[in-house]
Amino acid sequence: MFKKYKVYSISVIICLSFTVWGVLPESLLGAFSLNNITTYMQSFISNEFGWLYMLLMLSFIVVCFYLMFSKYGDIKLGKEDDEPQFNYISWIAMLFSAGMGIGLIFWGVSEPIMHLHEPAVVSDNLVRNARLSMNYTFFHWGLQPWSLYAFLGLVIAYNTFRHNRPALISESVVYLFKEKRRERVANMTNIIAIIATVFGVATSLGLGAQQISGGLHYLNESIPNSFVVQFLVIILVTILYLTSATTGLDKGVKLLSNVNVIFAILLMLAVLLIGPTSFLLDLFVQSFGSYIQELPVLSFNMSIFDEAGREWLNRWTLFYWAWWISWSPYVSTFIARISKGRTIKEFISGVLIVPTIFAFLWFTIFGGSAIWQEMFNEVEIFNVIQEKGVEIGLFSMLENYGNFGKILTGLAMLLISSFFITSADSATFVLGMFSSQGDLVPRKRIKISWGIIQSSIAIILLYAGGLEALQAVSVLSSFPFIFIIVLMIIQFFKSLSADNRVMIVKEKCK
Repeated sequence: MFKKYKVYSISVIICLSFTVWGVLPESLLGAFSLNNITTYMQSFISNEFGWLYMLLMLSFIVVCFYLMFSKYGDIKLGKEDDEPQFNYISWIAMLFSAGMGIGLIFWGVSEPIMHLHEPAVVSDNLVRNARLSMNYTFFHWGLQPWSLYAFLGLVIAYNTFRHNRPALISESVVYLFKEKRRERVANMTNIIAIIATVFGVATSLGLGAQQISGGLHYLNESIPNSFVVQFLVIILVTILYLTSATTGLDKGVKLLSNVNVIFAILLMLAVLLIGPTSFLLDLFVQSFGSYIQELPVLSFNMSIFDEAGREWLNRWTLFYWAWWISWSPYVSTFIARISKGRTIKEFISGVLIVPTIFAFLWFTIFGGSAIWQEMFNEVEIFNVIQEKGVEIGLFSMLENYGNFGKILTGLAMLLISSFFITSADSATFVLGMFSSQGDLVPRKRIKISWGIIQSSIAIILLYAGGLEALQAVSVLSSFPFIFIIVLMIIQFFKSLSADNRVMIVKEKCK
């Protein structure tokens, strides 16, 4: 029994130890407190290994487009007669809700506005800053993160449904090693994947709790935007997503994901129509073209001769790359789990293209509306963010639409809560798979235990240092998983090449 749940037991012990560490007061631990150690490690990893993050994230775009248009594009993830479990709309909704829903809501207004006033390259020219603001926002939320999810999800789906292997990250690396070492490598790989997932998702849960608390305060000032309120929000949402987690994919996650997309589209269309519509549409076209043009430059920029620029890069770009990587074990496995029966070309195009375009539209409408208000209506959203926190950006922008803005704020709160529940729900499902030898239908008690652990860590991180602690832990938890990703790439192409040779021989024998 212990052997079957060895990975689960060790991972739980590590997570609980981290939780205890976070609870201990800083006055007792001094320089060895959770916040101090994670902040130091974040700085070290960003400065010493930033080049590795940048090259790795760019490589996924190249690999994905190669696979999509190569001779491998028509290979099905499963048997030749397998059909997709979910229709296309539900499939897109589920992968998007699992991918970065909370992040879009949290950063949709705040990131473009912060780049406007605190640009990567210091300048007082707001017009120039506005253009660069959208460039960098598209860069952080565009092809790089979704190509990461697409490629790793493809690797896992290929192993699971094409080769009938357990749905585990370890199955994508162990065949590079001799058989006597595979069990040890598998256990270590799965533990690293679990830890990265737990802390990556805990970061998002912390962001969601911060924004719900900030929204409640904005709607009713008698409700403080404090740690206590954030704690209560996490407890309430935990109960809701654990209830959903016990209903399975076909009911809980699928239903909530479809609701998420409906709410998101309604909110986005409402802001587009009541705001500066023509300006936003023009901004989308210009920003999309500028992004495509500047993508190679942004992808290789390390700001090595500009100290302030490098600090900005560490705080924004490298944080994002680390955050996406820490999410990738969970998101990629979840996407793989719901993608049986789709071809490689269909899988990559669905995971890479559709969510990227949606994210661009989202940031154009919300970030663009905030920029328009600041530049042409003299509304000071940036000052509100500095005074009250990053989580307030969305509500500050919506406030300027009067009574209709209050309605949209209520809809935004529902959407944040729904994304919160869906992300945590699907994460507990994947963690259950990781810690029970790839079981596609993990036991409820395992899912519930991971749900409680995730929420506990989110609470501890908020208690220990708020947004800074959340960001630091994302960078820290992603680092070991980078080396697993490199091994996954090597094994996948070796396997794909071998399968291709078999297919050629079969064709010749017909």
